[in-house]
Amino acid sequence: MTPTAPRPPQGGELYRATLPNTANASRIAREFVTSLLTTGGHRGLADDARLCVAEVVTNAHRHTRTPLIQLCATVNRKQVTVAVTDNAPWFLPVLTPAAPGGEQESGRGLLLLDRLTQGWGWTLLGGCTPDRKAVWFTLGRAGTGGASAPVPGYAP
Repeated sequence: MTPTAPRPPQGGELYRATLPNTANASRIAREFVTSLLTTGGHRGLADDARLCVAEVVTNAHRHTRTPLIQLCATVNRKQVTVAVTDNAPWFLPVLTPAAPGGEQESGRGLLLLDRLTQGWGWTLLGGCTPDRKAVWFTLGRAGTGGASAPVPGYAP
């Protein structure tokens, strides 16, 4: 996966949440994004968004020591892009092929992101000496096309 940022959805509304890095962060993030999607007419995307948000926030909680996990969601009438930021720029998500027989103990969540989303990736933030990273994904209504094209310089 290359370090790219998502294209902000055209005409979208931007929502942010800052969560303490606790075991409850994933549940709170899922509820936050679900409420955005169900009140905004994207009820059909809510289940996939819950799974993807849980994966990305849980990874930030388990694999970083960031005190705060930041979530940024941009929603328009066709798609939603969610980015989760932590302060561990050098712990990058890597998609690994599934082990034969499904015995793989970790890394399956990124396969889930890869299958459910129109696109996902990560970007380093903080200039020449990155001090954080954002892991993002885009979900869209059926028939809205493929993954968002990366736009250099967009930092959720």
